[in-house]
Amino acid sequence: MQAAVAEKKRLEEEAERQRQEEIARIEAEEARIAEEERLAQEAKNAKKEKEKLKKAELKAAGKLLTPKQKAERAAAEARKQALLASGVTVAALQDGGAPAAKRPTYGKKKPAGKQQQQAKTPSQPATPAEPATPPPAKAEEKKADEDEDDWDKSDDEVAAATAGVKDLKVEDKKEESEDDWDKSSEDEAPPPPKAAPKAAAPAAKAAPAAPAAKAAAAPAAKAAPATNGKAPVKAESESEDESDEDSEEDSDDDSEDDSDDDDDDSDDESSEDEVEAAKERARVAIAKRRKAAEASQDKSDLRSPICCILGHVDTGKTKLLDKIRQTSVQEGEAGGITQQIGATFFPKEALIEKTEVVNKDGSVDVKIPGLLIIDTPGHESFTNLRSRGSSLCNIAILVIDITHGLEPQTIESINMLKMRKTPFIVALNKIDKLDVTEWKVNKDTGFRDTLAQQSKRMQRMFEDRLQHVKMLLMEQGLNSEVYDKNPNPGRIVSIVPTSAVTGEGVPDLLALLVKLTQERMTGSLMYISEPEATILEVKVIEGLGTTIDIVLVNGFLKEGDTIVLCGMNGPIVTNVRALLTPQPMRELRIKSAYVHHKQVKAALGVKISAPGLEKAIAGARMFVANNADEEEYYKDLAMDDLTSLDKFVQKSGRGVYVQASTLGSLEALLVFLKDMKIPVFEFGLGPVYKSAVIRSSLMLDRAPEYAVMLCFDVPVTFEAEEQAKRDGVKIFSAMIIYHLFDAFKKHMEEVTEARKKEAAPNAVWPVKLKIIKPFASKDPIILGCDIVDGATARVGTPVGVVRYDKEKNTREIIPLGKITGLEINHKPMQVVKRSQVGAGVAVKIERAAYQAARAFGRHFDEKDEVVSLISRQSLDVLKNTFRDQVELSDWALLKKMKIEQGVQ
Repeated sequence: MQAAVAEKKRLEEEAERQRQEEIARIEAEEARIAEEERLAQEAKNAKKEKEKLKKAELKAAGKLLTPKQKAERAAAEARKQALLASGVTVAALQDGGAPAAKRPTYGKKKPAGKQQQQAKTPSQPATPAEPATPPPAKAEEKKADEDEDDWDKSDDEVAAATAGVKDLKVEDKKEESEDDWDKSSEDEAPPPPKAAPKAAAPAAKAAPAAPAAKAAAAPAAKAAPATNGKAPVKAESESEDESDEDSEEDSDDDSEDDSDDDDDDSDDESSEDEVEAAKERARVAIAKRRKAAEASQDKSDLRSPICCILGHVDTGKTKLLDKIRQTSVQEGEAGGITQQIGATFFPKEALIEKTEVVNKDGSVDVKIPGLLIIDTPGHESFTNLRSRGSSLCNIAILVIDITHGLEPQTIESINMLKMRKTPFIVALNKIDKLDVTEWKVNKDTGFRDTLAQQSKRMQRMFEDRLQHVKMLLMEQGLNSEVYDKNPNPGRIVSIVPTSAVTGEGVPDLLALLVKLTQERMTGSLMYISEPEATILEVKVIEGLGTTIDIVLVNGFLKEGDTIVLCGMNGPIVTNVRALLTPQPMRELRIKSAYVHHKQVKAALGVKISAPGLEKAIAGARMFVANNADEEEYYKDLAMDDLTSLDKFVQKSGRGVYVQASTLGSLEALLVFLKDMKIPVFEFGLGPVYKSAVIRSSLMLDRAPEYAVMLCFDVPVTFEAEEQAKRDGVKIFSAMIIYHLFDAFKKHMEEVTEARKKEAAPNAVWPVKLKIIKPFASKDPIILGCDIVDGATARVGTPVGVVRYDKEKNTREIIPLGKITGLEINHKPMQVVKRSQVGAGVAVKIERAAYQAARAFGRHFDEKDEVVSLISRQSLDVLKNTFRDQVELSDWALLKKMKIEQGVQ
């Protein structure tokens, strides 16, 4: 037996030793491979750096040619040689008295003999002294120059090589060459422009005799080396020469293939450097142009002010605009609530007409070209959308319901305007609702005229409500006064009482807007030529395709301009095909005939038709690029709007999937969800497709309660709905953010309730009971108790007695069973609070079938406390499922009981 055990132990040790050796061998092999890879990478990086420096030097010297430039030079040289070969005389390439070039003889020519070549050489015409031809390169020099391209040759080298035609010396071995017509454009490298006349003239002079042409061919080949950068190879026969050339070409191909990857990498690095340099050039140019544009501003050249309307839900913001515009946009809104930013332009003539009622004395001289009003949603959840509008506006209208006073969203709007230091006026709306039966309606009249016709009681009622609103504004740190009694409009907020239904006070509101903007905001309203624009909506219009509605804040736009904007799949660069504006006094969201423009000037709401706008994102900025460098620079700026939203995505990878129609709506929804502490896993823009549902289904494994899609103002495709049903993903779609939140809140309540119901048997609530009187000693145990510690005693709680001996440091836990009944004054209860106990509570304790019987008086007595028996599982259930129901005192008791019962 012992031998078997020893053998088994030996085998185990041997197996362990082999395993350790194998692990060590694998680790050593991995280390060796990693070291080889590191050395290879270092060599590759060094080679790249060397090539990069070499190219930089050549580029600085003007010798780095692109493939296109090389092809152009080769083509020009081929045309020149063809002209010379055909007998055309070019004066710039000929010396005086030179014989005309003859047509070349086609076909392979035998190499000239040594004596014949020596005899023919002196017969050539005398030429001015030229630098001698450099001696043939040695093997070491050839190897170093193998990767040298044709642009590597300097002008001096080319000139020296071509000059060798005049002083050609015969070598011991014959040289084989081809005529100009026999060279391919790839093998023939174009010489630099300066060396071209010198290289071409000797070739023309050597044409009269065939042997001389042969002799001249060799130096010509030296002057224009092949693209592989190698020198011609000498041979004793044609076959040897041809075989050498073939082997050279093969080796060149191999070396070129090996260096392709390195060249590509170095090209990528250089291209990245060029892109960064282009962006920097664009940034400097744009800053310089912007500075020049600001310096050329003129106070007499004003743009239209941009005005925002803010306020609480249902205070009458859109209704007020409708009254000014005499349209009904609100009828087309979801639930009468504005969900997108709308823009309305009021031309100068319309402002004069609308304010005529209160400007009979001509005190208000309209100088601004018009007024552009952005109707911003007043929902609390749309802080981001309002912020986007507020960043565009020069002055704001804060609409307050005179019957309700300041509401939560009103206060939020005030804080936002104060933070952004945006001037605003208060439209105290719904004055006709003070008393519907007694208020005398005077449509479209000035406020003072209307108030004068009201009864004394109505005037007092109005004054009371006005003072109440002024008091509420004062609590927010704002002094306010009725507009015509305001001694300092710059420091005191002006209040204009209005009625969006009857039009009373609306002329006063417009007159005050005009007066404040042109008198106090001249500096910010001065026109600047640099374009600034924000996309409001992306729409598909029949006959125009996908279009974008923008607010042009500054500058001008014209047809054909290159615009850069944020897209769902990356930046979009396109050209303006058409500039459209709605008929004056109409809003962009209302279908009406559009006016085409060749050019528009700020400030204006403009619809742009251009190709490639399908993936454009509403709510983002739009830029106008003047050149390719600016396009690259603006691409990064355009995508900043979208990439900035990544901060809302949970890094844990757990959360809901969010889909919205526009960037502004998405921002508003993400901010709202963050405030509600709802984590976001991913977000998207546009219609909901099948792929988005598949992405959302990932939560089924991570956190099933978050396998939910919150879709705001977007259509859900049929395929997406079917996929959601198959995967078990819930899709909540709504036109109003509040409805989405309500749906998700209900879903989470259902999930939480189901979890609590499932986890309830494992939840143990902490309680300590003092025994007052026993009613039954065993099976079941019934005790009259008082709650000493703990908030509640609950049916189903496992209880027992814990005895701890401090001297011996021993612990004894006696489980009694579970509480199966609670009664106070013979009234059964499921949960008894500590405050309800009074004279005591009857507690019924029953043991499970597998538990040992315990009896009062034998195993425990009235000196012992009956406590709930906790465990690690019960603690985790309370933490994860019932945390919101556990009171602070209970957490403290749990901590104490955990130590007493030895729970780890």
